[in-house]
Amino acid sequence: MKEKINEITDKKICVLGDIMLDKYIYGKASKISPEAPIPIVLVEKQYKSLGGSANVASNIRNLNLQCLIIGRIGLDDDGKIVENLLSEKGINYKLIRDDLPTISKTRVISSNQQMIRLDVEKVTPLKDKQEKEIIEFFKENCKDFDIVLISDYAKGFCTENLCHQIIQISNKNDIKVIIDPKKRNWKKYEGAYLITPNHLELIEFTGKDIENKDFEIENVLSDIYKNLNIDNIIVTRAEKGMSLYDGKDFVHIPAVPIEVFDVSGAGDCVISVITSCLSSGYSLLDSAEIANKAASIVVQKAGTVPITYEEFINIIEKTNQSKTCTFEQIKLIVNDLKRKEKKIVFTNCCFDILHAGHIKYLEKAKELGDVLIIGLNSDSSVQRLKGKKRPLQNQTDRAYILSALECVNYIVIFDDDTPLNLIKIVEPDILVKGGDYNIEDIIGREYAKQTITIPFIDGKSTSNIIKKIQTEDL
Repeated sequence: MKEKINEITDKKICVLGDIMLDKYIYGKASKISPEAPIPIVLVEKQYKSLGGSANVASNIRNLNLQCLIIGRIGLDDDGKIVENLLSEKGINYKLIRDDLPTISKTRVISSNQQMIRLDVEKVTPLKDKQEKEIIEFFKENCKDFDIVLISDYAKGFCTENLCHQIIQISNKNDIKVIIDPKKRNWKKYEGAYLITPNHLELIEFTGKDIENKDFEIENVLSDIYKNLNIDNIIVTRAEKGMSLYDGKDFVHIPAVPIEVFDVSGAGDCVISVITSCLSSGYSLLDSAEIANKAASIVVQKAGTVPITYEEFINIIEKTNQSKTCTFEQIKLIVNDLKRKEKKIVFTNCCFDILHAGHIKYLEKAKELGDVLIIGLNSDSSVQRLKGKKRPLQNQTDRAYILSALECVNYIVIFDDDTPLNLIKIVEPDILVKGGDYNIEDIIGREYAKQTITIPFIDGKSTSNIIKKIQTEDL
């Protein structure tokens, strides 16, 4: 067994499962062989990529999270290639080297059509000694993990005892375990937080012919849920999207209408994005919706190609068409902005009646940097600060109006009396407040590189507008 653990930063996901090597051979098939009635493929290019649980790890690493993979490879050249690819991707690993061939799948493709697939594998369960070594390693390191993902391809690595032990240890340490299952033995996944079968895997598990219709899926999930001892089920349903069930409610998420080129790795993409989103604080439903959109990107690519970090962030941003973000979403967006060395400006206000003074203030704030993030007091926050008769406009309307301004990039609604917790997350380059504040009194300035005040325009205020409305006969 060989291990490689680098210095870990930020969120860290542990992936356990069957590691594979995917090989692709592209060429032209222009004639038939004289030896047999088969096409001759003139090879033009070849490449290799991580497959199986290693592709899941690759997807997670692409999303800018730290990842440790625990798995098995052979004492062969393909095993060395897997190890090198993991290192190139920056994926930490704990590997068992066994006297077995490294699992590989070779696809021969011509004119965008897969002609044949050649598999090399020997399905063999882990030895007791190997299981013990993995379990001990996991016990020693599990507190470093934010989420554990078991990627089971039924090739022998994910034994019943190993799965039971990993789930048990994780639950004791309050770590969610997510399962990508295979075959019919789901009993070994008992105690997990989430299981993500596809439609065909659900059919295989139940032994029933299940139509890919909402009511059919609901009936089956209702029936099997009570015996699973797993908190949540997400079924991926190809062109029908996916369905989520938590034992109480069903949510059906429709697929994004696109032209499918290659479904290889789509399932790995879904579970990777769900895992990454959950580790960043997203709800399971939000995580599933983002993963659904991510899968629509991956199936338009040739081969097992992971979603890129830029594509992932783009999905997050497009989800927020009004520019309004949750705390969890702004965390990801801010991390990306800082990676791109963008200068972040932050300010906050109630913005109850948006007027010319506000707009001039916000335009000047935006001029100080590349991106302007606004902390917007929620309705309850405004009421505590301004009185029971305020706000005049609810938080949804106020955010919608602000989102129409070109100078505003992102809006985050906060419930606290002050934006301190939000400023801690953003850690802006510049914190901006109105000219009536003393710098030393500005909340959150210790989390900003620089704090600046911008003078208000005389006579322009929400209070003045309200007084005018109340006193003048309109």
